[in-house]
Amino acid sequence: MAPRANWKGYLKLSLVSCPVALYPAASSSERVSFHLINSQTHNRLKQQYVDSLTGDLVETPDRIRGYEIAKGEYVPITDDELEDVALESTHTIEIETFVPRKDVDEVYFDTHYYIAPDDKVGEEAFAVIREAMQARNVVGLARVVLFRRERILMLAPRGRGLMATTLRYDYEVRGEDAYFDEIGESHVGKDMIDLANHIIDTKKGHFDPAAFKDRYQDAVVELIRAKRAGKPIAAPKPTRPSNVVNLMDALRRSVQAETKGAQEKPARAASTARRAGKRAAPAPPQAAPARKAAGKRPAGKTSGRKRKAS
Repeated sequence: MAPRANWKGYLKLSLVSCPVALYPAASSSERVSFHLINSQTHNRLKQQYVDSLTGDLVETPDRIRGYEIAKGEYVPITDDELEDVALESTHTIEIETFVPRKDVDEVYFDTHYYIAPDDKVGEEAFAVIREAMQARNVVGLARVVLFRRERILMLAPRGRGLMATTLRYDYEVRGEDAYFDEIGESHVGKDMIDLANHIIDTKKGHFDPAAFKDRYQDAVVELIRAKRAGKPIAAPKPTRPSNVVNLMDALRRSVQAETKGAQEKPARAASTARRAGKRAAPAPPQAAPARKAAGKRPAGKTSGRKRKAS
């Protein structure tokens, strides 16, 4: 079942439009999360809003937004007032321009969403927009209001739908010069580059997101299980890489280690396959007894009643 849409409205290209829904492409609901509790009673804590001057508890109907114009001085803004300044992009994703995908620097990427038609009638218009973008190998730039803020959207064909990526505004992205300008010029010898290239070649592969496990979350889950069962908790000893004194030496040792590991992988895989094959091999058939013992069930058979799983 698809998750609930974050936004519903219209996708528009010039005079062509269709109803669409926008869904989050990723979810953090599977992450381990914690609540704040009282260390003495282990009861969950409740968050309350109080007036910073009077100390009085402020109930939900009395909570509104405010923009600070001076220290302790705010301009109050209500939800109705925000609705009155709603832009067209509140309900419509209008594609303003098309650009080559390579023109959009990934540092501007923020959050990914899936866009799909919201009814059968609009599927044809949706397909026209998607297929035209696919044929010209371009992405569309549009705007949409999400969570009370207008965002830039990059739209790209993906399967039968579209991938929408919110982009950060230019003022939100820090320039790299402040971080990279202090890095000195390094003249690296060809022999070092060759050794590094060899290490890269031994580690080459294909991206498989399923191959990467959240080891920290797994460790937290094990911690919770151990505490729940009252078992002692063994703290892992963190290992720190040592400082490289001789870079050429370190590269040579790395090449030796990676080459050895690459040679051992097929052997380990073959050994694992052999063990799996032995476990999966069926037991040899047994000869049937010459005569069944009276009153006993024949070997290898069970009664019609299913055994309850423990």
